[in-house]
Amino acid sequence: MEKTVKALPGYPMLITAIVILGLSIWLMVAYTANPNVAEIILFVLGYLVSVLIFAGLFVVNPNEAKVLILFGKYTGTVRQNGFFWANPFLTKKKISLRARNLSGQKLKVNDKVGNPIEIAAVIVWQVKDTFKASFDVDNYEDYVIIQSEAAVRHLAQQYPYDSFENEEQEEGLTLRSGADQVNRLLEAELQERLSRAGVAIIEARISHLAYAPEIAEAMLRRQQATAVVAARSRIVQGAVSMVEMALSQLSERHLVELDEERRAAMVSNLLVVLCSESAASPVINAGTLYQ
Repeated sequence: MEKTVKALPGYPMLITAIVILGLSIWLMVAYTANPNVAEIILFVLGYLVSVLIFAGLFVVNPNEAKVLILFGKYTGTVRQNGFFWANPFLTKKKISLRARNLSGQKLKVNDKVGNPIEIAAVIVWQVKDTFKASFDVDNYEDYVIIQSEAAVRHLAQQYPYDSFENEEQEEGLTLRSGADQVNRLLEAELQERLSRAGVAIIEARISHLAYAPEIAEAMLRRQQATAVVAARSRIVQGAVSMVEMALSQLSERHLVELDEERRAAMVSNLLVVLCSESAASPVINAGTLYQ
């Protein structure tokens, strides 16, 4: 697991290194005419010490962290922003803690019922555990990309693109109609897959969803036919209700007495008028009911 550590302030160490290097150079220049072994050793030591101090200086920018490794051993992570100094033999690996956007490519995959569809997702993610991001996976950025594509493919195969039944009879989750729930399922699956890399999912959304080009036209006609059937069904239901109401009121008020044949003709005419796509042209009968 990640271990947060604090490093020494960098400015005092920087000043110390400059002072040691300056004294070493002054010592060498001052006694250039008649140098001795001790002076040379002091100069070399001062120069080496200053170089080591300079090598240990590092900067941690906002929303970044430095993972410290000493000869293959993880020693901790510096998350505090600023200018610091640490053992110059430490390897300091930079890890970005910023939120990042991953705009996935359009993937072609078969949905639950076998229809080829195109799907893509936009994912917002962030590194939370620098130890896992550095050591549990080979390259956490590539890992996020590959696992995100795998999660989107798996999700698309679990549900149909759409249901062609009436909305009132529609059962089960579909990719098109259940967008919010599909996004939540995608976030949960991504979090499960990417937790190994110490990555947290902030948000995941389906950004593109469509039938594949080879079946898009046929599916569009099917959707249009389904919509027409549903609309006609509503129209017929309404027309039948209106005819029933008309016959009932005529009978209750004793406005006209209709035999079975005339009742059937009236029902037929009313259904034609109410269900027709074009306006009806009325014919006025100036004679009796039977002429």
